[in-house]
Amino acid sequence: MRPRHDDPELPDDVQAKDLDRVARNELRTLTKENAEWVAMHLVMAGRLLEEDPELAHRHVLSAARRAGRIAIVRESLAISAYAIGDYALALRELRTYRRISGSDEQVPLMVDSERGVGRPDRALELGRSIDRTALSPGAQVSLAIAMSGARLDLDQTELALMELEIPQLDPDRAFSYSPALFAAYALVLDELGRTAEAAEWQRRADIAERAVFAAEGGGDDETIEVVEEEGVALDPAVDEPTASDAPVPEEPAAPEDSVEADEPVSEADEPVSEADEPVSHADEPAAADAPDAADTADEPAAADASDTADTDEEGSDVPKLED
Repeated sequence: MRPRHDDPELPDDVQAKDLDRVARNELRTLTKENAEWVAMHLVMAGRLLEEDPELAHRHVLSAARRAGRIAIVRESLAISAYAIGDYALALRELRTYRRISGSDEQVPLMVDSERGVGRPDRALELGRSIDRTALSPGAQVSLAIAMSGARLDLDQTELALMELEIPQLDPDRAFSYSPALFAAYALVLDELGRTAEAAEWQRRADIAERAVFAAEGGGDDETIEVVEEEGVALDPAVDEPTASDAPVPEEPAAPEDSVEADEPVSEADEPVSEADEPVSHADEPAAADAPDAADTADEPAAADASDTADTDEEGSDVPKLED
């Protein structure tokens, strides 16, 4: 018998309109009341993901019980599962998200989750199977970092460095994804014994982090010129968006990963557990996915969902930061 999932409480200040407009549009297939309820749980998950990932995960589970065929819900469930270290569940949900959405933007998280369950070889195979140029710049960076980590898991340190040598590895320009990329590069250089270079790239990572923090609110892909003088002059500009990712052919799904359209499950009769099928609701049929059996290996690098988003909004002025 599955343990019952109790919906976490929704604070009075949370509103459905707080959810991102694009995400709200995905919920339009639900009834108005159900869509608002699901949206509020997703808002709470976003608020809590960093400070209380377990509670955030419970909120997403609640949303998934009523909106299991909505891509944004399955993506959110995968991210919260990753945040609590349940990489098998994250993989299961990411596979479902990929089939529903046709997007490869979360393949980097799939690669890192394969690492999390101790399968670096499969992680590398998955990462090599997609067209990286179709990904957003942030997703390209996340994939490079995950692939580099898989190489390190296999003691392929030189190849780990090569995975990170991508166009976004520009020491003179800072994007939201630059601090993580620069720091990953510094880590691998240090593993190779190139300590002076490692220290320089770590310094660059620190500069980029300060620059991005100073420009916070200007957009996820805000770019910042880094000019070395006595200090660091930061001139924000907006990065040109790249072509959006194209839908990929659907992977052949194993029976346990398929989304069953003809067997709706009653919410009252089939409460959701965090280890079992996390979706069923009145508006849509449930999805049945079986978790991977592999155990978690060493902790993979955390991923930020916002790194895959592009923006064309103007950034705010950035103050000069001393190096």
